[in-house]
Amino acid sequence: MVDPKNIAKYFILRAYQDGRENQMTNMKVQKLLYYTQCLHLALYEEPLFAEEIQAWRYGPVCPPAYHYYSNFEAQQLPIPQEQNIVNEFTEEIRELLEEVWQYFGEYHTYDLSYKTHLEFPWKKARAGLSSQESSTNPLSLEDMRALGEEKLVEIEKDHPHYNEILSHVLKEGMKEKSKPKYIQEGEVNEWLNSLLD
Repeated sequence: MVDPKNIAKYFILRAYQDGRENQMTNMKVQKLLYYTQCLHLALYEEPLFAEEIQAWRYGPVCPPAYHYYSNFEAQQLPIPQEQNIVNEFTEEIRELLEEVWQYFGEYHTYDLSYKTHLEFPWKKARAGLSSQESSTNPLSLEDMRALGEEKLVEIEKDHPHYNEILSHVLKEGMKEKSKPKYIQEGEVNEWLNSLLD
């Protein structure tokens, strides 16, 4: 398992590398940790880090990582001293972190927070609570895994070549010699085009 504070440091370093360091607050780091855990659960069916994610008022939070940066409140987080933190991760983890950064890192903190408030893992963990009530209820790993699967599809569909690749795969699949008799001439192209609309 990985220390979530090291994952947080990775994202902060990436923000400085991309010139987006002024957007990196503790709240944004929390949302990136949440999505990282969700995607890892979906891909590998096990958590990336052992620490739970809790349903706080402003979205999902990993308490140890939050408290590590709590002195900064909503201010920009400083660049970590450990510049080579990436070397502590396996290639598999680095690829996952980079995918999370590329897809979710461009969002503003408040946009990420808003997104998490619409998603079922956080909503289920806060069931019965008012929007202003504090909570340390943990988000279910199973719910986060299910959300991670949804996010993987979302990320895939947002890829610039998604439609082109899907069209190619489907057309190649339909070229097989033994087509079912119930498919009429011209129906395949109509069906393919309907999928891409």
